[in-house]
Amino acid sequence: MRNQSLFRRSASCLLAILSTSPLVATNGMNLEGYGPVATAMGGASLAFDNGTAAVINNPATLGLLPSDHQFDLALGVLGPRITATSPSGAAAESQSKAFVMPAMGYAVRSGSLTYGLGLFGQGGMGCEYEGSSWRGLGYNLKNATEVSVGRLIAPLSWRVNERLHVAATADFIWAGMDLKMAMSGAQFFDLVDPRSQQFGRASGSLVQSFSGMLATLPAGTNVDYAYFNFANGNPFTGEARGYGYAGKVGLVYELTPHLTVGATYHSSTRLGDLKAPGNSLSFQLGVPGMGSMAQSLAGDFVVEDFEWPALAGLGFAFRPNSTWLVVADFRTVFWQDVMDRFAMRFTASGAASNGPFANQVLDATLFQHWDNQHIFQVGASVRATRALTLRFGANYSSDQIPDRFLNCLFPATIEKHLTAGFGYALNDRSSIDTSFTYGFEVEKTNGYGIRISHGQTNAQLMYSRRF
Repeated sequence: MRNQSLFRRSASCLLAILSTSPLVATNGMNLEGYGPVATAMGGASLAFDNGTAAVINNPATLGLLPSDHQFDLALGVLGPRITATSPSGAAAESQSKAFVMPAMGYAVRSGSLTYGLGLFGQGGMGCEYEGSSWRGLGYNLKNATEVSVGRLIAPLSWRVNERLHVAATADFIWAGMDLKMAMSGAQFFDLVDPRSQQFGRASGSLVQSFSGMLATLPAGTNVDYAYFNFANGNPFTGEARGYGYAGKVGLVYELTPHLTVGATYHSSTRLGDLKAPGNSLSFQLGVPGMGSMAQSLAGDFVVEDFEWPALAGLGFAFRPNSTWLVVADFRTVFWQDVMDRFAMRFTASGAASNGPFANQVLDATLFQHWDNQHIFQVGASVRATRALTLRFGANYSSDQIPDRFLNCLFPATIEKHLTAGFGYALNDRSSIDTSFTYGFEVEKTNGYGIRISHGQTNAQLMYSRRF
């Protein structure tokens, strides 16, 4: 009863602080690893015991836990370094430099079955450029994103025999998003002009009304900017929110006493549209002889068809002796199925302040055209003393974003990581594990001539209790 009470209190606390913590991930929008045991070894996790992080890695490894009950409580800190440099050479440094990510898991073995509950941040993206930077377009417009996805996971693992474990999970998903995005007049016209539309497209009754208004203004009228704004300023919940479900299956098989193989498949999510009512779309015109004319429209945003992709993975774990463990995973993340475009709809309210744009609709799409991503993760651990285990590894992923469509608000570009960490047994029942990750900086130039650099330093710490 005491253990169940501990679990309920921890779950309630973490549900409150995790929904929806913004993250900056490094294998696309996924993290380079989940749980410090796996992350310290390059993120490889599919064929050996890596604690209750199994629920988000390969649920079949839950059957390898060394005790009948295990509780893990973890905290991660992610430190991105992002800079966007304009074609003229002006640099804007992201002010979002630290994100905190809690996680927890609890597992129980009963006969040949292992079950429990896990709470994890899946991943996301985030950055923030001050309005005084060049990204503010000279009008002090802050640009920022916070995209995050979390999972509450119920796993069930079955030991079929002494060599084979199979498992599945049911995942409840929540997603959140904040967006402050300024577009120059040239960028906005690329969306609305059917003769252009190189980077996206915009349509709807609001576009038609906007074009009609421009036709009535003096020749030489320019669009200074268009500004999409839905954000609540809350570090834990995005303004646009959606909920849904997904699932995983996995297996672990002991080929020999020294070699184990693991495999998993994670389904794509089924999320509802992310809804952000009561926000604003703004634009400003430069009219000859009249100066600047700014208009802010009140209304509702909906981010359409936002989903997390499916994943397939195969892993190996080799124990040459009682001291060493060598692991390797290969994964494919099917971004191509879910990240072809970023689509949102804005519906202006009927408020009198919206003038002729009342009840008008704007459908805006930014092209993404992400490719599927292939990830290779390798690592090793060595038992240095009875209490201390040292771990190290590397993680390499292919580039999934075409340079042309890379957006400095969505810079998911890191490809190479080095990882390290250790585990220390406090006693026979309790231990701590850590991981440290260095994501090597990547520089890319997009179709607008903007150079985007992204590097990252991350750390995780976990306390485990077995009983």
